[in-house]
Amino acid sequence: MNLIKYHIAALLILGTLNLSAQYNDVDTVYNSYEYVPDVVEDTVQARLAAIENEIPLTFNNKVLGFINYFVIKDRAYTKGVAKLQSRYFPLIEKYLEEYGLPDELKYLAIVESGLNPVAQSRAGAVGLWQFMPLTGRLDYDLYENWYNDDKMDFEKSTIAACRYLSFLYNYFDQDWHLALAAYNTGPGNIRKAIRRSGYKKSFWEIYPYLYRETRSYVPQFIAITYAMNFMEEHNMFLDEMDYLPEYDTIQVSQFLNLKLFAEHTGICHPTLEMLNPAIKKGALSTHSNKYALRIPKQQKEIIDANRNEILAIAEQGAEHWDKLARNEAGSTYGRQKLKYTVKSGDVLGKIANTYNVRIADIRSWNNLRSNTIRIGQRLDIWIADGFYDEVNKSIEEYTNKSKVYKAENGYYKVQPGDTLWDISRKFEGLTVEKLKKLNNLEGNAIKPGQKLKVS
Repeated sequence: MNLIKYHIAALLILGTLNLSAQYNDVDTVYNSYEYVPDVVEDTVQARLAAIENEIPLTFNNKVLGFINYFVIKDRAYTKGVAKLQSRYFPLIEKYLEEYGLPDELKYLAIVESGLNPVAQSRAGAVGLWQFMPLTGRLDYDLYENWYNDDKMDFEKSTIAACRYLSFLYNYFDQDWHLALAAYNTGPGNIRKAIRRSGYKKSFWEIYPYLYRETRSYVPQFIAITYAMNFMEEHNMFLDEMDYLPEYDTIQVSQFLNLKLFAEHTGICHPTLEMLNPAIKKGALSTHSNKYALRIPKQQKEIIDANRNEILAIAEQGAEHWDKLARNEAGSTYGRQKLKYTVKSGDVLGKIANTYNVRIADIRSWNNLRSNTIRIGQRLDIWIADGFYDEVNKSIEEYTNKSKVYKAENGYYKVQPGDTLWDISRKFEGLTVEKLKKLNNLEGNAIKPGQKLKVS
């Protein structure tokens, strides 16, 4: 008797397998592995009440509809994400505990991304916790360039999610349902729904005034929490689980080709990619600054012993890679973003010429399907550092004025609204490129209050 048959036989003996009386021997039960039990409302309600939780697991028809979806209609999806729990939940549980958050919030990562750290939505949300670029970069230190995207790093994004969920929970007077809804749609939209409802105070009271997607969000969370806790009761069994290998890190401050590194360390390349999902293009930038590269723990000793030789081999092709980074359509590598408002008479070609970019770049940056633009439309334009420096020189020549700012001990404190270009214009002889080199900046992200070396 194989293990699956033995497991089912044991369940039959214990009376815990809820199958019809027609299945009266082990072989018949084994062949009915795809049997789908009905969802009984009273039973589901009792089971939800039995889950140890801090977040209210409300039972109603909306929740029941999603439970039906996860345990009946799309069982394959439910089993697929359940298999990934062992890969990411230990790390998520660790940070939830560290931030004093409810353990069941780990199921929110399933609702957000299906436990896929490289998931990307149509709206531009990315990663295990689906952070939008602006929110991730400005508020939670999740930076992105052509090579890497911190939103795809399962540890950094989990820390950011814990911080954001903590903020939302306190912002909405410790109401978890409102906090979860705000995680989906933003605090502003929740405040708007509260006002439109006549200042009702609970998720279910403001439900009719929420966007359709947000209405579904809390019921989905409750339903997936139920499904993950009662899989076997719905005849869903996992044959195996997925695990991350035990890992350690090494600090890398140079270009590194992930495939070459794997080949010369004996690490399986897919394993290295799985441990480092934030590395988008298969390489680390020449300007990497103490990047914590995850490696299987068993290889740490041999890598440390041969570090210089291995990194020298993995550094091959840096110039070619940087050229790709700069020339790929839509690349933002080594560029700063500005917002451009389309004016009367504008066409993409004219805007592209003005800022020394390509039409293909503008279309890629703004998800444009054609060259059609409209007056008043806001476009993201990523400007090369060299372009800023040329504009800077032209302004100086035109105004013939000296810069009046003085550095305090060689440093400048970033003010709200400052960009690297703004700061470079404040100090004589300073360019964006020089400013980045002085401060070991790979990208262009800066924050108010940050101190930058300017001389």
